Amino acid sequence: MTSTEELLRGAAELFPDEVVTQAYVRHLDLPQGAGRFALITLDNGLDHTKPTTFGPASLANLNAALDQVEKEATEGEIVGVGVTGKPFIFAVGADLKGVELLKRHEDALAIGKGGHDVFKRLADLAVPTFAYYNGAAMGGGVEVGLHCSYRTVSAALPAFSLPEVFLGLVPGWGGCTLLPNLIGADRAVTVIIENSLNQNRQLKGKQVYELGIADAIFEGADFLEQSLIWTASVLSGQTEVVRPDVDRGEGWDAAVERGRAIADSKVHGAAPAAYRALDIIAAAKNVGSAHEGFDTETVFDLENVALADLIMGGELRSGIYAFNLVQKRAKRPAGAPDKSLARPVSKVGVVGAGLMASQLALLFARRLEVPVVLTDIDQERVDKGVGYVHDEIDKLLLKGRVNQDKANRLKAAVTGSLDKAAAFSDADFVIEAVFEEMGVKQQVFAEVEAVVPAHAILATNTSSLSVSEMASKLQHPERVVGFHFFNPVAILPLLEIVRGAKTDNASLATAFGVAKKLKKTAVLVKDAPAFVVNRILTRFMGEIQNVIDEGTPVDVAERAVEPLGLPMSPLVLLELVGPAIGLHVSETLHRAFPDRFTVSENLRRVVEAGKRGFYVHDSGKPELDPEVAALLEQGDSVLTEEQVRTRVLDVVAQEIGLMLDEGVVAEAQDIDLCLITGAGWPFHLGGITPYLDREGVSERVVGHRFLAPGVASVPA
Repeated sequence: MTSTEELLRGAAELFPDEVVTQAYVRHLDLPQGAGRFALITLDNGLDHTKPTTFGPASLANLNAALDQVEKEATEGEIVGVGVTGKPFIFAVGADLKGVELLKRHEDALAIGKGGHDVFKRLADLAVPTFAYYNGAAMGGGVEVGLHCSYRTVSAALPAFSLPEVFLGLVPGWGGCTLLPNLIGADRAVTVIIENSLNQNRQLKGKQVYELGIADAIFEGADFLEQSLIWTASVLSGQTEVVRPDVDRGEGWDAAVERGRAIADSKVHGAAPAAYRALDIIAAAKNVGSAHEGFDTETVFDLENVALADLIMGGELRSGIYAFNLVQKRAKRPAGAPDKSLARPVSKVGVVGAGLMASQLALLFARRLEVPVVLTDIDQERVDKGVGYVHDEIDKLLLKGRVNQDKANRLKAAVTGSLDKAAAFSDADFVIEAVFEEMGVKQQVFAEVEAVVPAHAILATNTSSLSVSEMASKLQHPERVVGFHFFNPVAILPLLEIVRGAKTDNASLATAFGVAKKLKKTAVLVKDAPAFVVNRILTRFMGEIQNVIDEGTPVDVAERAVEPLGLPMSPLVLLELVGPAIGLHVSETLHRAFPDRFTVSENLRRVVEAGKRGFYVHDSGKPELDPEVAALLEQGDSVLTEEQVRTRVLDVVAQEIGLMLDEGVVAEAQDIDLCLITGAGWPFHLGGITPYLDREGVSERVVGHRFLAPGVASVPA
């Protein structure tokens, strides 16, 4: 039988570039004469910007530390063992860079087994064990603590999660087994399934305590000191930790079913990770806690197999690829000019005071902390826009997101004016958010150019119009840049930065600098019709509309794309965007590419009838509006769901191929980054191109994969 040491040594050979975490053992005398204590500190030797992870060599180091404390515990030299992390970081789980390199199922199985073999030693020691969650804890970082007898958490802890399902894995080092047995299946489903599938929602320290994951909570300033005092009181019998009984009956089964309903609503059966996690949680029902003498090995084996199967599957590789795009590529935008060229921005102007303009004003004021002035065509609109911003600041104050002083300063920073000359004469950055019509935008820019300083950037929030054409009548077209936000502005991270034909590097660099301060994911895109997200979505939605117009029932067309696991169905998305805007963008793209982009006469009828969408929501779920159904004129060509899906994926692949040929973005990776951060497309698709590669659509339609083998897929 292979020993843990041999298992980890073999895994380490597959991952020579691991950032290795050390497990330092030090001894101290607990307060109140409670005895000698061994404290293990996990530390990779780097600051908090490089969080501590577990690769094979790191697990081996923890295993060696446990060899030492196990001997001391057995010989009666210590009364307990604690595990904590370096400043601000406990541990953030498995090293995903190593997971990407795995090519064989047996190697993936070894990673799962190696983690289990090391972590479960904490439960098997002859003395009680304690985890002190002092900072960020995710994945395997959470799980190592679950194997301990007791846990404390810092009130200052900013992020705690089991994000595996979000990435396409399961919590496979004890999480699916131990967490439901600690806090109950329903709460565990919230942490493992619901939070993961809600864009990897994080818990704060207080929530970790309230859920029952931690037995005690202490302030961050003296967290370790207070944790050790508490540890002493537990070991001396002064403090008894009482945990509520876990419902192992119908409540457990109901929790698993709730988890399946959440998974169905989010991924529609398209990604296996959530379902594998729920199968393990279901199996863990009668296991009980590892600390009550129950045998957990059978369920741990299920975790190992699920982990290995998923590591060798396409969804995880796509998930890691997507994670790397958002965490790494997003921070170094491809094609962005040298940031030293960027000019400072100390005042912002916003042309327009409607909802979009007001959202922009709030964002600029909060992130840049500079004066922001809105203008519009009459005082009522200006007052309404400024009023909206002030009301939103009051909401932030009520939620405790800002204090009174900050709220007062933000409100004072956002003002309105009817006089563009007075408003913008000292502005460094002016963005327009007016009606999506070329003549209107050209007129606005002409008026603004006449009154702003020579260095000011003129930005447009256009979603589909040509930035170059917009700038063509100006004296200084070089300072015009596209700055396309996605709605809702506060939530969607993407910012498409569009370089016009004459945009200079200083203007572009300034735009990227502002985007970074706004905490947005900026992607450089070419000045091509509808840029990236709207072009792909319009082709996608257009084909759905085409098959409906040709005769396929609405519900069949909608269900056809459910296996993609998109955040919402095409027609619900159309409702969110607004049918009139959808029609306008399709008309813009039809003018640019009449052979590929159609304009649906049915959609036109819906818009002309003043309908806000295809559905009514009276029953709580979307149902086709009878008035809309009466407007639809359909042909007699009825397709199956599979035929619809094939057509839709084919046109999306074709459009992406053409966009890459045209140089709309630098690489396919930027298309995926845009769809993930601007349209909420799921991580398990990797955006879209890994999915098209995996399903063979890319090669069928464009003759080649979009990504090289081994990128978002298992290496050959």
